[in-house]
Amino acid sequence: MVHTKQLAQWQKNMYALWLGNFATGAGASMSLPFLPLFVATLGHFPKWELTLYAGLAFSSTFLSQAIVSPLWGKLADRTGRKPMLLRASIGMTITATLTGFSTNVWMLIGLRLIQGAFSGYINNANALIASEVPRQHSGKAMGTLTTGAVGGQLIGPIFGGAIAGAFGYRIPFFIFGGLMVVASLVTFFGVKENFKPVKAAGGQGMRAAFVGIKKVHIVWAMFISSMLIQAATNSINPIISLFVRQLMHGRGNVAFVSGVVAALPGIATLLAASRLGQLSDHIGAQKVLLSGLALSGLLFFPMYFVQTVVVLGVLRFFVGIADAALMPVTQTVMSLNTPPQAVSRIFSYNQSFQAIGSVIGPLLASGVAGILDYRYVFLMTTLLVLINLGVVIWAYHQDR
Repeated sequence: MVHTKQLAQWQKNMYALWLGNFATGAGASMSLPFLPLFVATLGHFPKWELTLYAGLAFSSTFLSQAIVSPLWGKLADRTGRKPMLLRASIGMTITATLTGFSTNVWMLIGLRLIQGAFSGYINNANALIASEVPRQHSGKAMGTLTTGAVGGQLIGPIFGGAIAGAFGYRIPFFIFGGLMVVASLVTFFGVKENFKPVKAAGGQGMRAAFVGIKKVHIVWAMFISSMLIQAATNSINPIISLFVRQLMHGRGNVAFVSGVVAALPGIATLLAASRLGQLSDHIGAQKVLLSGLALSGLLFFPMYFVQTVVVLGVLRFFVGIADAALMPVTQTVMSLNTPPQAVSRIFSYNQSFQAIGSVIGPLLASGVAGILDYRYVFLMTTLLVLINLGVVIWAYHQDR
């Protein structure tokens, strides 16, 4: 084992931020599988109202994140990434803990809206390491840092579901708050940033970011694709525990089973992402992206007919493999079509589109589930995937 004194500062930062990313990923995902069940305890709601509130509670975090993130990004250029990391971790410590004390559904939605405004720990951690790591180590460093967030996001739903099933829905929010205290302390004592303020310059608007991009239609197609991928992937989140409860006929530890079902796609994505990335290098990103979208559509459609939790879990596991061929590949396509001086801005716009998708998907799903039935959400998701497939095919057809 390498002694700490032999590590470069960027390596010390990376290990500290890995722990912070893990805590953030685990805490933020801990409450997602049973969020609708928690909403149900805050009042006597008819089905349509319950699904609507569950959708609002889930998507409100991403709504405020999409609005506020560019402002925090500008502030980070002036103050550095470490203050933004502390702002995010301390802010989420407070909002997550208070969420556990929610007495009504609007308090819950409001606190999650505020939580989204203070989020951004993982993005700032990635940005800090990307700005410090030597170029020859960047791939490995960023990959290592990513495993922290992904690992937390896999463990969070399962652990949170088990805790909620045994001790109640409020406890995971308190644990989330405790994890963010850990992230705050690790960041404060373990991260040392050599920050140089970015000088404000003209031509930094959205139009300027596209200067030098030869295939603008491809980049825009990837923006739309990222939005639709997030919308499709997150559409089930507001209703997953309600649908699992329906499949289990209200018997058993619904929160824990929901957590497992929620985590399965992430496990598959973690296993398949690197291999599919290598495959895209050999056969081309376009083929992998189109194949992933086609596979997604073929997997979401039969979910409409699911009668058992086991079949739902198996299908969602394979959806995770399809996901591994989607988001990383869209980012690869964007990086290949964007000049170096515009990459950071293009990727920041892409993050905004992802956040918008994370708002649209759950709200659409809540509306469909409330008016029709939980199963029709999968038909809606299939339609989103088909639209996405059409957009990508059109973009590449224009390129001929």
